[in-house]
Amino acid sequence: MSGGPTSDEQRPMVSVVVPVKDSIRTIEACLRSIRAQTWPSVELVVIDNFSTDGTWEIVQKYAHHAEQAGPERSAQRNLGIERAQGPWILWIDADMELPPTIIERAMHTLEEEGADGVFIPEITVGDGYWTACRALERLCGIEEVWVQSPRLVPRDYLLRTGGFLESLSGTEDAELRTRMALDGYSLAWIPDLIIHDEGEMSLQFILSKRYYYGRGLKKYRNEHPGALSTQAGRALGAYRKHWRRLAAKPHVAAGVVFMRAGEFIAYGAGAAVGALDRSEAST
Repeated sequence: MSGGPTSDEQRPMVSVVVPVKDSIRTIEACLRSIRAQTWPSVELVVIDNFSTDGTWEIVQKYAHHAEQAGPERSAQRNLGIERAQGPWILWIDADMELPPTIIERAMHTLEEEGADGVFIPEITVGDGYWTACRALERLCGIEEVWVQSPRLVPRDYLLRTGGFLESLSGTEDAELRTRMALDGYSLAWIPDLIIHDEGEMSLQFILSKRYYYGRGLKKYRNEHPGALSTQAGRALGAYRKHWRRLAAKPHVAAGVVFMRAGEFIAYGAGAAVGALDRSEAST
């Protein structure tokens, strides 16, 4: 295990890895927020999946290392991890923004707690009713670390264990969390929030993503039996614990319940189709 930095004076480099594809709406705010960090040693690595909307031109203005490759975000992240120079990897998406002190807080927390990685919660912003539902759902889970992602991770660990599983889509972050826990890594948590600008989401968009993610659920279950039910239990526990947050916005809370039920069905449908596809491929 890697442990945190031994002193503030060392200031080890943090390499921020961002996969991107056609993200012109959010990419500049994302990259500006990374370059504005108070931690003095930050490297920005961006892997662009051949964007055609002007994203690539913006990436080249801000990134220390910019490269074009695909096919999906896990492969892009893994390439970014290979290209990174720092001993610590912070991975985010192209529609996220970092408050200016968040890396500094995370690095100090590593040292103070002797941790091997850091959970950093996120909060959703955007327009429309369903985006408000997603925002309220995330708000209920901010303090529940086992529904968060370990965003700050030792680069050597990722290289040694294969990085993000490229056979997964949507559950690769949960798989990393479970893998690190099973490997005995100590993960700290900070209250600082990553801002996730999800725009104006529709229910159809939300459910179609969950259907797509569901197609890889069997692979995740095979890798980590019982992890999905544990995560679901933690999420339900967070809703019960923070029922007052839900009760304060009853019309939005009703949407959260409806949305989560729909997501459960979409995950199941995707998992069934994914299992059928693999069965046909093996015959």
